[in-house]
Amino acid sequence: MTRSDQTPLLDTVNDPAGLRRLSPRQLRQVADELRAETIAAAAKTGGHFGAGLGVVELTVALHYVFETPADRLIWDVSHQCYPHKILTGRRGQIRQIRQRDGIYGFTKRSESAYDPFGAAHSSTSISAGLGMAVARDLKQETNNVVCVIGDGAMSAGMAYEAMNNAGALDTRLIVVLNDNGMSIAPAVGALTNYLSWLVSSRPFLSLRDIAKQLALKFPRTLRTAAERADEYARGMLTGGTLFEELGFYYVGPIDGHDIDTLVPILQNVRDAKQLGPVLVHVVTEKGKGHPFARPDREKYHAVSKFDPETLEMAASASNAPSYTSIFAKALIAEAEKDDKIVGITAAMPSGTGLDKFAGRFPKRMFDVGIAEQHAVTFAAGLAVEGFKPFCAIYSTFLQRAYDQIVHDVALQRLPVRFAIDRAGLVGQDGPTHAGSFDTGYLACLPDFVVMAAADEAELVHMVATAAQIDDRPSAFRYPRGEGVGIDLPERGIALEIGRGRILREGSRVALLSFGARLQECLKAAEQLKSLGLPTTVADARFAKPLDEDLVRRLVQGHEVLVTVEEGAIGGFGTQVLHYLARANLLGSFCRIKTMHLPDRFVAHGTPREQYEDAGLNEKAIVAEVMGALDDPAHRLDLKTLA
Repeated sequence: MTRSDQTPLLDTVNDPAGLRRLSPRQLRQVADELRAETIAAAAKTGGHFGAGLGVVELTVALHYVFETPADRLIWDVSHQCYPHKILTGRRGQIRQIRQRDGIYGFTKRSESAYDPFGAAHSSTSISAGLGMAVARDLKQETNNVVCVIGDGAMSAGMAYEAMNNAGALDTRLIVVLNDNGMSIAPAVGALTNYLSWLVSSRPFLSLRDIAKQLALKFPRTLRTAAERADEYARGMLTGGTLFEELGFYYVGPIDGHDIDTLVPILQNVRDAKQLGPVLVHVVTEKGKGHPFARPDREKYHAVSKFDPETLEMAASASNAPSYTSIFAKALIAEAEKDDKIVGITAAMPSGTGLDKFAGRFPKRMFDVGIAEQHAVTFAAGLAVEGFKPFCAIYSTFLQRAYDQIVHDVALQRLPVRFAIDRAGLVGQDGPTHAGSFDTGYLACLPDFVVMAAADEAELVHMVATAAQIDDRPSAFRYPRGEGVGIDLPERGIALEIGRGRILREGSRVALLSFGARLQECLKAAEQLKSLGLPTTVADARFAKPLDEDLVRRLVQGHEVLVTVEEGAIGGFGTQVLHYLARANLLGSFCRIKTMHLPDRFVAHGTPREQYEDAGLNEKAIVAEVMGALDDPAHRLDLKTLA
């Protein structure tokens, strides 16, 4: 465990039980030291930064008041959980967070008993917490279930579906709304903190219960009027009318950094066993206490490693522009000549590059919040009216809108364009954020054009291609991070739909790449050539419609064909195999292999480490070819390929 002159009290706390042995007056010091430790860890590893700093006091208060892990504590989204991990026995590992073989950057059930639910995607906590609360009741147990949900996560419909269900069931459940930006209530202060304590206290609850019992003696019309007066009076004081209508007892708003107020209010809520679902509204400052000069709001959401003395961020080793920025620039170029092009994102304007698009076309960019389902059907409506929507969503988040892709876009053959960022493995964010499945779940849909960019120039061309596809839906996928450093075209040129390209010719082996593993294929081809195996390298460009002529040519002209993709089984390689089966080419002279992500979730690490783990790098491609040849003259010890 890291110990420091800066954290003398935190050094005595090894777990929440140790925290609960402290006196309330010591909690302020613990919180200050916990914030310092979080900053020190972020300087070493980088990672999600602002959200954790914003909930330091809340984290201390929750673990002090509730008997975790018996009381379930769910963080949503769980990039807030770095202080939580430090307090729950993982302080010694916090400087390896998000590193290979280190702890995960989100909550993870297999990592700790204090992580009852993995919530790396947003808006899931209330549904999961309600399930745990109902299970508790069925088992006739008495533990608490607490869900901490960010205000951004409350923009998704799933959160309200869960609240509606919880209110109908009237099950004992505590939801803490961490409001760190889109405040839905008056500014907090001494008066609102006092009111929050008052409405959470037993005397107030008792009076309220007495009033409710008396109201039952009234005629129905008077009783209804009394109930409404109670709800709206509390709503005007505290802003809780919406949550009351959903069946929650509302407490707040509360200053989330005033630990002396947080603790007694949470104790009141904990002890009010007669209540059903409760919502505690806590207002916090994202990134509170960060050491940098005040930057833009997203600057400290996630940070790279930095020098704790100079505060200089670690620079990227590459000078190549990112795929995300290239997409944004290409889309702006297309929109300059076509006023029907609009951009849509789901709470990720800078992550998808659409903040740049918004800067140029503010009336043609729409950030719908964390609402991927709505984003897709919203895009479908725009397409109906003749616009050209580019729906830019990370691959992993697009999964949340699959029903809308099928029914609202594909079934109606609407020309919505899906720009799928973060395709393939994404590094330190790990398996929850990997873009593993989009090729498989899109290429199975009728009349869907599915493309993958092998490099940044291809991405520019695919943006232009998607802009020209007006009769059906289309998608193009591209990875996280920097491009390969090739020259970019001035403007994109629309590709011929369903046509790949050959980059180098050989006579014995063919490597057919779909996506950004092309560079590894080219390196593998060089090594195979040095081993006496002339190798063709082709870029499929399209998984659907498949370039069947190219596939046939590769099979008929080579001893081995290996398909390579940075997606799960069931994707591009499957499309190739199905075509070969239909064309009666599977039993031909050519031996056919498919390389894809392994049938497991690939752990976090750097992208290079992840692709090594997944067996999708140059060395693995060469080994796959040698295994397919099964020729003693070409058998190779894999150690010689290192």
